[in-house]
Amino acid sequence: MRWVFLLVAGALAAVALALAVAVGVMLADLGRLRADEEAGRQALAAARSVAPDMLSYDYRTIEQDLARAAGYATGELTEHYRRLSATLAPSARRQRTVQSATVAGAAVESAGPDRAEVLLFVNMSTSRTPSGEEAPRRRVSQNRARFVMVKQDGRWLVAGLSTLLGDPPPL
Repeated sequence: MRWVFLLVAGALAAVALALAVAVGVMLADLGRLRADEEAGRQALAAARSVAPDMLSYDYRTIEQDLARAAGYATGELTEHYRRLSATLAPSARRQRTVQSATVAGAAVESAGPDRAEVLLFVNMSTSRTPSGEEAPRRRVSQNRARFVMVKQDGRWLVAGLSTLLGDPPPL
């Protein structure tokens, strides 16, 4: 009879140990999930804040506008904005283009402690006045963009920018 008692006590101890391990794993996962959620909130706020500057420009201040946008970028995207100044500026001046972007909505697609993907719904207003014309041509459009945000030195920067179809948003 005593061996039955020892057998039951051993089984209960094993179950208790397994439960304790499971609770420990779940608590560790909960901590990671909370950290990822907070990182996502921070990345979302940063993306919403910088998107208008990254997607807007005025032909009269285009070099400064693109330099400001590059300040929110990192990696290859920074270089893209530097090259864009040389290719976009002449055309923007010639057409007297002013583009302004406002974020209509945004959501976190995925997030980790130092990287997040944010989906943005952006209203774009573009005004062009080709030479020889006095009245500007206005166009309003709605675009979707994905910003890949990375945390560097405590600051969220844009490492990638694309439309949902994979092309860069129009600048």
